[in-house]
Amino acid sequence: MHEAGRTDHLSPDDKTKTEESMNIHKLLQLDFLPRSADVGLLVLRLWLGLSLLVLHGWSKLTSFSETASKFPDPLGVGSSVSLALTVFAEVGCAILIVAGLFTRAAALVQVILMGVAFFIVHKASLASGSGSGELAFIYLAGFVTLFMAGAGRFSFDATMGGKKVVK
Repeated sequence: MHEAGRTDHLSPDDKTKTEESMNIHKLLQLDFLPRSADVGLLVLRLWLGLSLLVLHGWSKLTSFSETASKFPDPLGVGSSVSLALTVFAEVGCAILIVAGLFTRAAALVQVILMGVAFFIVHKASLASGSGSGELAFIYLAGFVTLFMAGAGRFSFDATMGGKKVVK
């Protein structure tokens, strides 16, 4: 038996081919880049939080009085209350997620919001075009991930002594 990675038993041509194959494998695995789940969680928090805040929440906040009477009311609590809850999630909780502060609680609020948007408002439709819930579905997946994983090391949660990640 030969140890994995050893090439001393091979002919020079076979050694060259094996080394080239190993180099291609390393290249395709992107092994030259560092891996970090914590950096990945930071990127996910910033990407989801900022996009939700800037692309959705901010306009709802700044046009609240004009939008309140015509905002959808999927839960039967009234259009103004539905809009207020949505603004709380898309602005307040998005800021918490970006900062990594109370991330799991803020992500849970987002999971509820995106669950309502996808399952009730968009009727779980992933079809393309008008009325598709595709964007809510993608946000839902990201926020479920943050709810399960937490904020990661690069967050206020981590500096405040949050629970360590279970491996």
